[in-house]
Amino acid sequence: MTDSPQVTMTLERGLRVLRAFRAERAPLSNRQLAQRTGLSKSTVSRLTSTLIHMGFIRRAAGGPEFELASGSLGIGHAYLETNPVTRLASPFMQQLADRLNVSVALAVPDNLDMLYLAYRTSARIATLRLGVGSLLPMGVTAIGRAWLWGLADDVRQDYIASILEAAGPQASDVRQGIESAFDDLQATGACMAVGEYQHNAYGIALPVRVGRAGTLMALNCGAVELAPDIAALRRRIVPELKDAAVELMALLRDV
Repeated sequence: MTDSPQVTMTLERGLRVLRAFRAERAPLSNRQLAQRTGLSKSTVSRLTSTLIHMGFIRRAAGGPEFELASGSLGIGHAYLETNPVTRLASPFMQQLADRLNVSVALAVPDNLDMLYLAYRTSARIATLRLGVGSLLPMGVTAIGRAWLWGLADDVRQDYIASILEAAGPQASDVRQGIESAFDDLQATGACMAVGEYQHNAYGIALPVRVGRAGTLMALNCGAVELAPDIAALRRRIVPELKDAAVELMALLRDV
């Protein structure tokens, strides 16, 4: 009989490989998957062979790199179709995106990243190649810092310690960005990041509590803009975003 702990470890590693594929839609090699997961290249090679056989990944254009296949997409589609948060929030978020001419995202934590649970964008703007399922680093984005701000102090400090450890030589800059965002949230109820995740991209975010359980998420407006007028963006977006957060929490209160 197969050893249960070994089966569990293999499953956990297989899921780590699947989670390494992010919303930028770029195919990944075994070497890149090993870098993203922390697994050895030989372990990744065995796992990718199994995942191909099971229909969760496939070779990209018949080459040495891999991309997600229909098995993985089917699970994600089923989740989106049955999740009441995305079903209720998406039309509301689209209205906000069109009104402010931005992209709007609702995110939850995923380790030290923020995972886009819902995403809508205005057709009139240049934006990042993001969507539902995108992962953005928690420590250098407005949406991540806003979520951190919403945590209880002891939990927040544990997260920040992990983020700074992972940041390595950039830890001092990351800490400064987080502290500045917290000052902003304390003063205005929202925080802004400009050009930290991508050049010329900005995000303005705040924490929200969703549903009967009061699940902590973060709501963000953003876009790509050459030489953005930060003061003007704040004046235009922050009041609307704060009002939208109140409306969204009311919309999702019974979820």
